[in-house]
Amino acid sequence: MDEVQGRVTIAPGVLTTIVRLTALEQRGVSGLAPAAPRVRGLLSGGAVDNGVFVQVTDQGVYVEVHVIARSGANLLKLGETLQAVITRAVEEMVGMSVRAVDVHIEDVALAERAE
Repeated sequence: MDEVQGRVTIAPGVLTTIVRLTALEQRGVSGLAPAAPRVRGLLSGGAVDNGVFVQVTDQGVYVEVHVIARSGANLLKLGETLQAVITRAVEEMVGMSVRAVDVHIEDVALAERAE
């Protein structure tokens, strides 16, 4: 009875926002590191947002995120956690298949000293 007509379109910029917010929520992430834009990916339907690159293809969504880790964080575990939570967020929020999440840890933030 509830026949749906038309289509739903999700802009790549929405995906970068989902990835950015999801990454920043993680305990070991201090911030995102700006990365050089990937012109080839942008020309084929990708989107870049401060430290995040997302490309949508027929095979699914490819994500690249550049983070600054907090001092003392287990970097391997942080990378694996980011891959899992970003994949889950994109798949649950927009229903698109995630093919890969590449995590680049660009720096480690120094712990602030208590004086």
